Amino acid sequence: MADTVSKAVRSRIMAAIRSKDTAPEMVVRRLAHSLGFRFRLHVRGLPGTPDLVFPARRKVVNVHGCFWHMHHCGRCRIPSTRRAFWRAKLTRNRERDRKTTRQLRRLGWKVLTVWECEAQPKRLPRLTERLGKFLKGRK
Repeated sequence: MADTVSKAVRSRIMAAIRSKDTAPEMVVRRLAHSLGFRFRLHVRGLPGTPDLVFPARRKVVNVHGCFWHMHHCGRCRIPSTRRAFWRAKLTRNRERDRKTTRQLRRLGWKVLTVWECEAQPKRLPRLTERLGKFLKGRK
């Protein structure tokens, strides 16, 4: 199936997709702040430039989009056009995520990954509990 918009329009649409300050990231920030935790954003000195960094606790939170990081929740559907390109691109994203998580753990950081689907309004109570347990250090 051919793309329904021109190449220039598709390029503009794709360029508008942000990597920082996304809606799910803002939800997680507000939750962490409401729980009383303070954090730094996008620390470039750490592998993968984590979304939220809690230096005193040596913990980081990464907020991943389900499509871009191939979550198995059903929101990640490989586009029907250029399937090989998309599969390779998304697989590289996933591998990079694994690599940076391993690097962070080797450096002594604890890592929590929050998926876009977990930041939906109906799932916020569970996410709040999970984030609180992670940041307070309880298992």
